[in-house]
Amino acid sequence: MGKKATAFGTLWKLMRREWHTLVSRPLYWTIMICAPLFCYVFFLSLMNNGLPEKLPTAVVDLDHSATSRNLTRQLTTYQTLDITTQYVSFAEARQAMQQGKLFGFLVIPESFEADLYANRQPQIPYFTTSVYFIPSALIYKSFTTMTTLAAGAAVQQTLLAKGEYERDIMPQIQPITVDMHPLGNPWTNYSIYLNNTFLPGILEVLILLVTIFSIGSEVKDGTSREWLNTANNNILLAIIGKLLPQTLIFFIMGLFCQSLLYGYCGFPLQNGILPMAAAMFLFVVAIQGTGVLFFSIIPSLRLALSAGSLLGVVSFSLTGFSFPAEAMYSAFHLLTDILPLRHYFVIYVDQALNSVPLYYCWIHYFSLLIYPLLALPFLPLLKRALRRQVYIP
Repeated sequence: MGKKATAFGTLWKLMRREWHTLVSRPLYWTIMICAPLFCYVFFLSLMNNGLPEKLPTAVVDLDHSATSRNLTRQLTTYQTLDITTQYVSFAEARQAMQQGKLFGFLVIPESFEADLYANRQPQIPYFTTSVYFIPSALIYKSFTTMTTLAAGAAVQQTLLAKGEYERDIMPQIQPITVDMHPLGNPWTNYSIYLNNTFLPGILEVLILLVTIFSIGSEVKDGTSREWLNTANNNILLAIIGKLLPQTLIFFIMGLFCQSLLYGYCGFPLQNGILPMAAAMFLFVVAIQGTGVLFFSIIPSLRLALSAGSLLGVVSFSLTGFSFPAEAMYSAFHLLTDILPLRHYFVIYVDQALNSVPLYYCWIHYFSLLIYPLLALPFLPLLKRALRRQVYIP
């Protein structure tokens, strides 16, 4: 009983010491509270409409016929397009797109109307810039849809003129009707698609940097031996006492992020908040464990911070929310399984979007729990580095 009381007393001293460090250095509060709040507000307001709207586009009408003018009017009805300028030539429109004034433009060729009704298959070229992926994809989709509808309307008018009944025309124009029902995100809201993983990804980078910096600064400031002495030379107790206050702060910031996503913004949350809250807690602990592992293996503040930043940035690409992990090369697919953000992402997809029973997600919860355990065998290396107290710039 006495040893247990002594351990709790030591842990309390370590936590008080860490709270004093956090309060006395504005850098910590900037990274742990101000930076996440800024990112939450910035990205949620940036994607407030769900999809980008009124993207600058243009039409180059070389036909100047009733059909071409009608096609241009139809394009202006698309919410994603903002056709306010009509250029007189392809070269002029291309120059405007190269200067960043346009995301794309469509060219209606000469004799478009005459060729259309004479069944000479006129071509409508359209151009988009791939510098901005999402605007380019949306404009490409709008142009493709409109030109397809225009072709169908022309065929319908031709068949009506030949005396066919309207009820017999539509099966010829569109023999197969596609009935689409997007699951999880039927609104195709890009904020739901991106922010549920992008914001935890930013939080991951901040947790990694703070964890590594808080340990490395003990060596840099020459206080690592005093820190170990406060922990009675128990490295595990020292790490727990240092990271617990940070865990609490980051967990609160993670819960606040989830409250914004699922409460204020009303994003899908099929299985309730408890599975996601548990995932957030394990996610914070997993990232902290990864930070401890990095500094234990690389006891250099500069190199460990670089390694943590690299892992955080790579996680955005290999998590699977922008490109399916199943479609990646085998080596990269295996790499996704060692990223904590990947496991959080799968839990989010299963619990928040698809309402999968919790039983089928246990492996991902358990995987997040493994990360702090992986750091345990390397703690003697960390203890040796803290005892040496040699700062390598």
